[in-house]
Amino acid sequence: MPSIFTRIIKGEIPCYKIAESDRYFAFLDINPVSKGHTLVVPKQETDNIFDLEDELLAGLHVFAKKVARAIDTAIPCERVTVAVVGLEVPHAHIHLIPIQSMRDFSFANPKLKLSKEEFEDVANKIRGTMS
Repeated sequence: MPSIFTRIIKGEIPCYKIAESDRYFAFLDINPVSKGHTLVVPKQETDNIFDLEDELLAGLHVFAKKVARAIDTAIPCERVTVAVVGLEVPHAHIHLIPIQSMRDFSFANPKLKLSKEEFEDVANKIRGTMS
């Protein structure tokens, strides 16, 4: 059975897409820790990020870097943090989370509740800064 991320990539489940290449996909987390919280995934469904072939793993990080720079430009923040947890969905993924302080970087914090319009606005801002 395909992961929820594979279904998002295939367009079976809607998302707020940020960027896409032939091998990678980035979209807003629908349960964000902060505004602009983005997930970056390889299109190849692999559970553990360290099971990815070296070239695919390296490319994932380079793709994530481009997305992180766009987030940093579009969303007021001190820094864009990176986390790889991998327990929520059995599909390798990187969390890019804009923060003001270390207190903001906790998955235990209450998740933001954004409207569809707010998600669209954030996605448009980030996409607008992609180079």
